[in-house]
Amino acid sequence: MPLEESVGELARLREEGKIRHVGLSNVSVDELARAQTIVPVVSVQNRYSLADRSSEGVLEACEAQGVAFLPWFPLAAGGLTKPGGRLGEVAGSDRATPAQVALAWLLARSRVVCPIPGTASLEHLEENVGAAGIELGDEELSALG
Repeated sequence: MPLEESVGELARLREEGKIRHVGLSNVSVDELARAQTIVPVVSVQNRYSLADRSSEGVLEACEAQGVAFLPWFPLAAGGLTKPGGRLGEVAGSDRATPAQVALAWLLARSRVVCPIPGTASLEHLEENVGAAGIELGDEELSALG
């Protein structure tokens, strides 16, 4: 289905009061710009993490427009949670977990970022929430690239 048709339907639903806001998933910079000509877009949900920065341009467009950017798959299905490597070094022995550092990096990346990590347990949920309290220094951010 053409983007203009699906976004046009969302615009119609918004005009009818059936939805309040429009968010898009898995869009390019061009698709976001096209959608914005039809209806205000308040959020974009794209895949983005330390391991996958292919949506960097979309994040930059969201920053410029004040649109929330919700990275999905922010821990690469646990691929970023393993001990060792740059994440492990930044995490240190007891400061944080690699998963918390990966999420803290996302939070430090932009004021419009709100990661949406999945969780399978209360323990993982608490670990994920703990990332919000971690402030990464310039050297740490540089080390993570």
